[in-house]
Amino acid sequence: MNLETALKEAMTIDGAIGVALVDYESGMSLGALGGGRGLDLEVAAAGNTEVVRAKVRTLTTLDIDDAIEDILITLGRQYHLIRPLTASRGTLFLYIALDRSRANLALARHGLKRIEAALDV
Repeated sequence: MNLETALKEAMTIDGAIGVALVDYESGMSLGALGGGRGLDLEVAAAGNTEVVRAKVRTLTTLDIDDAIEDILITLGRQYHLIRPLTASRGTLFLYIALDRSRANLALARHGLKRIEAALDV
């Protein structure tokens, strides 16, 4: 699945507000869809880059030999889900913001996992 298709598919997840594929080394978004007045995806991509970098540093410092499956940030009205792609695909992560009142977190996690598996970057 190409990037455009993956982003469109992610936006079909119930409650999706915006989605992006981000390189956490550069902080740059390789593609984004959705967002808008309430969610600037470029700012979110850059900010979540710092979250991923911090967690990777922490795992290294603690000498934990494991990989991040996903990172969840829970807000009052939104979920922000970060899913690093497998190590074979470098330093990329999928980021999705969800409207908490319309989203099913378990299904969203499953959906991102499925999209990650099919994504050809």
